[in-house]
Amino acid sequence: MKKLIVAAAIGNCVHVAGVYNFLRFAEQQGYETVFLGPAVPIKKLIEAVKEHKPEIVGVSFRLTPSALEKLLEELKREIEVNNLQHIKWVFGGTEPTAEVARKSGIFAAVFDGKNGDEATINFLRGGSSNHRQRVFADTLIVRIEDKFPYPIIRHHFGLPSLEDTIEGVKKIAEAEVLDVISIAPDQNAQEHFFDKKYDKSLDGAGGVPIRKKEDLIRIYEASRRGNYPLLRCYSGTNDVFKMAEMLLETIHNAWAAIPLCWYNVLDGRGPRDVNTSIRENQQLMKWHAEKGVPVEVNEAHHWSLRDAHDVIGVTMAYLAAYNAKKMGVRDYVAQFMFNVPASISPKMDLAKMLAKIELIGELQDENFRVIRQARAGLASFPSDLLEAKGQLASSAYLSMAIKPHIYHVVGYCEAHHAATPEDIIESVKIVKAVIKNSMFGMPDLTQDKEVIQRKEQLKKETRILLEAIKSLAPHSPDPLSDPDVLALAIKIGLLDAPHLKGNKYAKGELQTKVIDGACYAYDYEKHRIIPEEERVEKILREYERLVITV
Repeated sequence: MKKLIVAAAIGNCVHVAGVYNFLRFAEQQGYETVFLGPAVPIKKLIEAVKEHKPEIVGVSFRLTPSALEKLLEELKREIEVNNLQHIKWVFGGTEPTAEVARKSGIFAAVFDGKNGDEATINFLRGGSSNHRQRVFADTLIVRIEDKFPYPIIRHHFGLPSLEDTIEGVKKIAEAEVLDVISIAPDQNAQEHFFDKKYDKSLDGAGGVPIRKKEDLIRIYEASRRGNYPLLRCYSGTNDVFKMAEMLLETIHNAWAAIPLCWYNVLDGRGPRDVNTSIRENQQLMKWHAEKGVPVEVNEAHHWSLRDAHDVIGVTMAYLAAYNAKKMGVRDYVAQFMFNVPASISPKMDLAKMLAKIELIGELQDENFRVIRQARAGLASFPSDLLEAKGQLASSAYLSMAIKPHIYHVVGYCEAHHAATPEDIIESVKIVKAVIKNSMFGMPDLTQDKEVIQRKEQLKKETRILLEAIKSLAPHSPDPLSDPDVLALAIKIGLLDAPHLKGNKYAKGELQTKVIDGACYAYDYEKHRIIPEEERVEKILREYERLVITV
C-alpha cells in the first residue's frame, strides 16, 4: 500500500510552488498525494487530515512570520484536540517563517530551501529530518544513489600553498555544496613524490605541493565536517602503483582517474614510453578493480583537447571503457567533457556525447556498470568573468541532456585565475540552480534530427576506425587491449592529433577543422573533409608498404 501525503498552503498564503514541488518529489518516491491548494484555513486542513488519514501532512507559509505564529498556535490546538499527534507534520517556507515553525514544536521536519531539494528527497526516503544528523555516504556508488535523480557534484581544488589548500577544504566542506573534492597536486608531486627529484621552480604549479604522506592525511581530516565530501586525487605520472596505494590509504580515494595512452612521453608528463605506460595503466586499472574502487579512464578528452577530430574522441571513449572492462573494473566512471574543441556547436557536441554513450553502453552487463560524468571544457571559458558565468550555466544545461550521475563543475574563473574556495562555492551554486531548473522538465535535446544524424555518422565511422586498429594485429587475441597495437596505432597515425605534430612518438600529421559545428579530419590543400574510411585506408596502405619494404 502506498503511503499518503496531504499538503496545503495555509492561512492567506497563495504561494504554492514550494508545496507543489514537495508533492512532486513525494510522488517520485512512491507516495500518493492530496494537494488542498492555496490559502487553506486551519479547520479545513484538519478536516482533510481526518478524512484521508495521511502519514505526512505538509504545511506551507511564505508570508509574514508574525501572522504565522497565530496560525500555528491554532494548528497546534487543533492537532491536540483531534488527537493527530501521531502524524508527521512538515513545514516549508522562507527562512524567517521556517524559524517560527521550528519554535512551534509541531513539525518533524522544516525546510527553508537552504539545503536544497536533496534534503527533501532524503527525508521522503526515510532519512533524518535534521540535516545536522544526516549520515553522508562514504562511497561513490551510495552517494550517487542517495542523491538520485540529482547528480552528485564534484570540483577540483588545489592551491600553491598546502596550508591554504587545507583551510580551503574546510571552507568548502562547511559550505556543504560539494559531494566530491578532487585534490589537484602540482606536477612535481605527480611525477616526483617518491624519487624526490623536485624542480623547486615548479613548486605549486598546477596544484597543491604535496610532499609527504601526512599532507594528504591533513587534507582528509580537514574535509571531515559539513557534508563530509568524498575526496579523490589525480593519479601519479610516475611510480603509479605507490601513488595509488598511498591515495587509497590516506584520503580513501573515491575513484581512480587513469589515462590509457597518456602521462608519458606523448604529453611530456612522465618518462615512460607509450607501450610501457599503456601496459602499466592497464595494470593500475586492474589493481583498483581488485580492491573494488571505481575507475575513470580520462582518455577521450586528452585527444579532443589536442584538436583530434570527433571520430577519434568517440573511439578513445570506447577504447577507454573497453580496456577498463577488460581489466575487471565493475564500476566505470565515463567522463563526458563538453565544449571541446571550444568552437564545437551544442548540437554537434551532444551528438558526439550520445555516440560515446551508446557505444560504451554496448559494453554494459551485470559485471560492468557505467556511471556518466559530465563537465564543461576548460578552454571554452572566456577570461571575462561575467561571460564565464554564462558559459558555465550554458554548458551545464546542455550536459543535463545526458542525465549525468556526476556533474564535474569547472570554476567559471579558471581562464582568469585558479579557483579559490569562494569561487568554487559560487560556481557550484550556479550549476545547482541550472540542475534544479532542468529537473522541472527540459526539452529532449537527444531527439533533435541533426543530433541523431551526426550521432549515427560518428558511430559508423568509429566502427571503421576500430576495425582498422584490429587489422594491425589480425592474430592477436584482443587487439583493442594490446598495448603494442594501441601504441602502433598512435605511431602510424590511426590515432593522431594536430597538437602531436613534431612528437617523435606519434605521427602528428592529422589536420582538423570545425565545419558547421563539428570537428572533422580535413585536407587543407583540397579544401575538403576527409571521410574516415578514406583516412584509415590511406594510413593502412602506407603502413603495409613500410612493412613490406622493411
